Amino acid sequence: MASPRGTRRMALRQRRTQAPKPAVFSDEDSGSGGSDADYDDVFCEKCGSGDSSADLLLCDECDRGFHLFCLRPILVSVPKGSWFCPSCSKKKNHNKLKSFPLVQTKIVDFFRIQRSQESTHKPNQDTRRKRKRASSLVMSKKKRRLLPFNPSEDPTRRLEQMASLATALTATGTEFSNELTYRPGMAPRSANSAALERGGMQVLSKEDAETLNLCKSMMERGEWPPLMVVFDPQEGFTVEADRFIKDLTIITEYVGDVDYLKNRESDDGDSMMTLLYATNPSRSLVICPDKHSNIARFINGINNHTAEGRKKQNLKCVRFDVDGECRVLLIANRDISKGERLYYDYNGYEHGYPTEHFV
Repeated sequence: MASPRGTRRMALRQRRTQAPKPAVFSDEDSGSGGSDADYDDVFCEKCGSGDSSADLLLCDECDRGFHLFCLRPILVSVPKGSWFCPSCSKKKNHNKLKSFPLVQTKIVDFFRIQRSQESTHKPNQDTRRKRKRASSLVMSKKKRRLLPFNPSEDPTRRLEQMASLATALTATGTEFSNELTYRPGMAPRSANSAALERGGMQVLSKEDAETLNLCKSMMERGEWPPLMVVFDPQEGFTVEADRFIKDLTIITEYVGDVDYLKNRESDDGDSMMTLLYATNPSRSLVICPDKHSNIARFINGINNHTAEGRKKQNLKCVRFDVDGECRVLLIANRDISKGERLYYDYNGYEHGYPTEHFV
């Protein structure tokens, strides 16, 4: 199981504890006679404490203070440039956030859906056969097969689901991609070798690989997983199930630009995912979804080391050897009801990132 934040273990812990104090303007800078003493009584609006001053941020709009670890989601370090608290940010985001137009041609072009199939909305025959065959097998828990997602029958509702993702991608300046991408200056595809995994990596079975390929083929035809991206003022963009999802259903593959971990140890991104945990640390890889990604980027992590966290978690994040390459899948680990938000454990693999303050 992978951890997007845990990949940068010691580097991020050190950066959090050594985070710089909020900027304080001198008399010359502000012209108002300000001094360090003006900020002695700053406290966190969330917890009410003025402790851990190195982790206190001041909003550039309202001047209120917030601990890095009290924010939702928490911040791993003091951000560069201007920073706005959730309340001020909410006002700005709502003014800027524009829903993607619910126009079929625009959505088809945005996600590069095969036009020859865009008007065909019949249930996939291969999917029905595979489900029937799987349901007739008597297998132990360890040998249970992964299931393909079950798209919404209503084509208009599927367009609304895709439009919600297009809205989030557009708002974050991210280009849609449903595959791992390899960019010049980053790790080449040849570096993605499951044989380098420390302790070995589990191999995706032939049957489960067929199911994964089926899911990708369905998406190319416009038959998408029943997921809706929504905006929450505390969690930002997050993902909800738009219909019942059965345990062991493939939700999505975690994709983005592949890079060496060593190149990203000082990166401020909070969505990086472990791809390869190599015996030789210099060959470890991460997935960076900030430029190219799919809906996986907006599915939130959870602190799974609390009773509340364990209750919320409904996905598991698993890394597989697929034809010799490392791949990361998000899979339902229990039945998920319609309207439920999707969460997986950030620290399911490395237990390296402090998540005690996560939602």
